[in-house]
Amino acid sequence: MKDLFGFRIVDQLQKIDIDIKRENLKYHHKRVLVSKEFTFDAAHHLHDYEGKCKNLHGHTYKVIFGISGYTDIRGLMIDFGDIKKIWKREIEIYLDHKYLNETLPAMNTTAENMVIWIFEKMDEALSSLDKSLAARVEFVKLYETPTSYAEARREWMFDE
Repeated sequence: MKDLFGFRIVDQLQKIDIDIKRENLKYHHKRVLVSKEFTFDAAHHLHDYEGKCKNLHGHTYKVIFGISGYTDIRGLMIDFGDIKKIWKREIEIYLDHKYLNETLPAMNTTAENMVIWIFEKMDEALSSLDKSLAARVEFVKLYETPTSYAEARREWMFDE
């Protein structure tokens, strides 16, 4: 290894089947949780509400997913890129730069209602993946502002 201005540079990159065996890629047989965040901008208004939010307005929302499962033979439970694909294809299309009162199912577009819808959409999409990984949504947080969020947790959604 060379030391260049405090940075280490490896002499030789580790090679699969030479320096590490495939059976060593998976280190454990435990359930793990990965998390991925997304943002979207959208407009909405609330019905049957006497406050500022009865008027049409917008937010930059932040969504945080906690997804758990078991790792495959490589030691991966789910690729972060696959979570992003599900988000883009199945969920974001209804949310980003949309008028939520039109694009979501008939509901008051509160953070509390929306977080359940987002949870259900992601959980449904994950159920179509490799069943041996048992990938599932553990929680979803939906931030409406930087300091205000609604949360849905698996234990509140399903009796297991």
